[in-house]
Amino acid sequence: MDDRVVLKEYDTTTSKLVGLLSSLTNEQLNSRPANGSWTAGQIGDHLDKSYNVSNILMGTTEETKRAPDQKMKEIRELFLNFDIKMDSPKAVEPTDGQIDKKDLLTSLKKKIEWVNQNCKDMDLSKTCLDFEIPEYGPFTRLEWIGFNTVHTQRHIHQLEQIIKYITA
Repeated sequence: MDDRVVLKEYDTTTSKLVGLLSSLTNEQLNSRPANGSWTAGQIGDHLDKSYNVSNILMGTTEETKRAPDQKMKEIRELFLNFDIKMDSPKAVEPTDGQIDKKDLLTSLKKKIEWVNQNCKDMDLSKTCLDFEIPEYGPFTRLEWIGFNTVHTQRHIHQLEQIIKYITA
């Protein structure tokens, strides 16, 4: 998969996320659609925490000895299968407290902008060595961006369901 295509899809996906979250009031953002499910704000908070990839992308890397996008198909198939329920890793679980819309959007936009600005000049084929998702092994920079994209697409699907419910 071409670097420009991956970066464009990331930009389109994250713009949609910001648009959906921006469309909600603080009250709607923190409105729980069903018992035990996350609020729209918690989805945003979870994604905000998961977007802390700048240190990984700027960290220790090595030449990749496989196709730089090799793991993308598997990641896409897993994360875009909405019939599977997944548990969030503890490190990126959302807060139980109220989410402030302005703070959330400011943080998300800053992290999204960092990727959009910095990654177009990086060698995205390099393998990142400072952190890996269990079961997948190390990702290339390209796969990290692709992972964030499909992870966001998964949660956009949830957000759209929540918005339908809380605005009905």
